[in-house]
Amino acid sequence: MSDSNSAGLVPKGLVTQLFWSSRPISWINTAFPFAAAYFFATRSLDLNLLIGTLFFLIPYNLLMYGVNDVFDYESDLRNPRKGGIEGALLHPKWHQPTLFWSVALTLPFVVYLLFQGDAAAKAWLLLFVFTVIAYSAKGLRFKEKPFLDSLTSASHFVGPMIYGLALAGASLTETAPLLLILGFTLWGVASHAFGAVQDVKADREAQISSIATVIGARATTRFAFACYAAAGALVAASGYPAAFAAVAAVPYLAILWPHLNITDATCETANRGWKQFIKLNYLAGFIVTMITIWAAFI
Repeated sequence: MSDSNSAGLVPKGLVTQLFWSSRPISWINTAFPFAAAYFFATRSLDLNLLIGTLFFLIPYNLLMYGVNDVFDYESDLRNPRKGGIEGALLHPKWHQPTLFWSVALTLPFVVYLLFQGDAAAKAWLLLFVFTVIAYSAKGLRFKEKPFLDSLTSASHFVGPMIYGLALAGASLTETAPLLLILGFTLWGVASHAFGAVQDVKADREAQISSIATVIGARATTRFAFACYAAAGALVAASGYPAAFAAVAAVPYLAILWPHLNITDATCETANRGWKQFIKLNYLAGFIVTMITIWAAFI
């Protein structure tokens, strides 16, 4: 009887753990850029749009964050932010099931998508799936390579948009869309860098390197500020109508401003700004993505 009850409880518990590990608050940040890019490029509601959107909504995020929760467990134990919407604290008994299902749920979508689009689209898809794994997985750990960690993190969010355009057969080399993609990438680099500031103490205790643990909280915050400013400048230089999206950089600069003199000892105060980012990302991401796609096809 006890074995039967235990067996019946496992699926429920596992689903709950996988749900929180996938960071549901971030699902829209990856699914929307793909769906909007593909739809506005093709003007059609087809199977590729459905499959791609579902992939970037849940399996992609589970692969990204589930792998991270497993390999960052020691650091997460020391991190007071973990255990809520800012990150799951995944008990070791769930590590193997999480890795298994992260791959198992991703594989069918990737196999289908690899049969769609041209060679460039296939290459972009494989690249972004690789960077999602390489960011956290043992033996690769791009997240522990300063500056590459922020660039890789940025690819997690600009990637679905680039892939959506590539799958639709759109050109990515014209000046306006290229400047916007570079701007979006710098925006992602800045967001990751500032996000790493609040974890300086926890990461150092766990002997995990990041851009923030290497150059310090203050230098990282100022680097993030410069990246946001550069992102705004690139967008502003892309011409009408995309230049209007440059205003999206302003609230980010305003949030970082009070933290420009932060120290390693006070790094955790950056969490106040990070919580504001979580709310702001929905609005700014929507505005930037829509104007990017509009500019690319006007």
